[in-house]
Amino acid sequence: MSSASPSPSRSNGLVCGSMEPGPANTIADVAGVTVGHVTLNEGDLRTGFTALLPHQGNLFREKVPAAVEVINGFGKSAGLIQVDELGTLETPVLLTNTFGVGTGANALIKRAIADNPEIGRSTGTVNPVVMECNDGYLSDIQAMALTEANAISALEAASPKFEQGSVGAGTGMSAFGFKGGIGSASRVFTLDGRTFTLGALVLANFGKPGDLVLPDGRRPHHKDLKKVEERGSVIILLATDVPLESRQLKRVARRAGAGLARLGAYYGNGSGDIALAFSTAYRLPHFTESDFIARDILHEDKIDLLFQAAAETTQEAVLNAMIASPAMRGRGRNKRPSLADWLTEQGK
Repeated sequence: MSSASPSPSRSNGLVCGSMEPGPANTIADVAGVTVGHVTLNEGDLRTGFTALLPHQGNLFREKVPAAVEVINGFGKSAGLIQVDELGTLETPVLLTNTFGVGTGANALIKRAIADNPEIGRSTGTVNPVVMECNDGYLSDIQAMALTEANAISALEAASPKFEQGSVGAGTGMSAFGFKGGIGSASRVFTLDGRTFTLGALVLANFGKPGDLVLPDGRRPHHKDLKKVEERGSVIILLATDVPLESRQLKRVARRAGAGLARLGAYYGNGSGDIALAFSTAYRLPHFTESDFIARDILHEDKIDLLFQAAAETTQEAVLNAMIASPAMRGRGRNKRPSLADWLTEQGK
């Protein structure tokens, strides 16, 4: 019997896959990972920042291996080219709306310089990673209301315990015509007699209304759902404590797409669907006197466990984002119904 905290989806009898969830059933079950939010929810604003920190040290000096999989590239994220080329992550990751990317990048750069004054002087520059979805249906995205101070506050608020649903970057997001947002899930498994974890954090803002498929096969529909083309996006962050190289992490990130497909998504033309995966198992020093780095790497024959975990956690994290988000009205009285309300009406 699982001792995990009940997630919004599991509390409604919706179980994704067969693997065991971690104690909190969030990405923070991977030791050292923390998440923080800043939310702007007033007037015509439904937006914010969500920050994820892979560890609590100096990330520029102690990078983590990482990889990016662009499932569909209709997006305006920052920093992904270098992550793909070098296979490392050297700043926290910020999630936000499309027009907040530049603001978030500036905040990450200034924070990194404050901690590492040699950046751009005696050593190279820093690669800020900011990823986005468009919350313009519910929020006045043209207001460009988010500030660098908001981004820093999200970073400073990072904790192993964090809210899901309509918070931070997820405040104004939509999914499958319902209210979307921030969601998370985790899975634990055994390798060489040791317990390891893989967790997902998603910013869910995608899916064609009427296409959502629940794990029990039901297809939720609401009178306010209108058949329109797929124009949203989804960002998936995957963290694990399994020692993987960047090539393996890219393979794991690719399987997030399987979780999206289980939900009924087909990665529409206007959808920016991007997965970033990283490992906390070892750190890559920025400054080193050695020409070589010794590290353990997972045997490729054992990677299927992580593929399955990536698919299951992505699927569950999206459902958690939707079920944790109440119905919302926003800019221009636009409205998104709540999946939780639909489930209640159906008797779950």
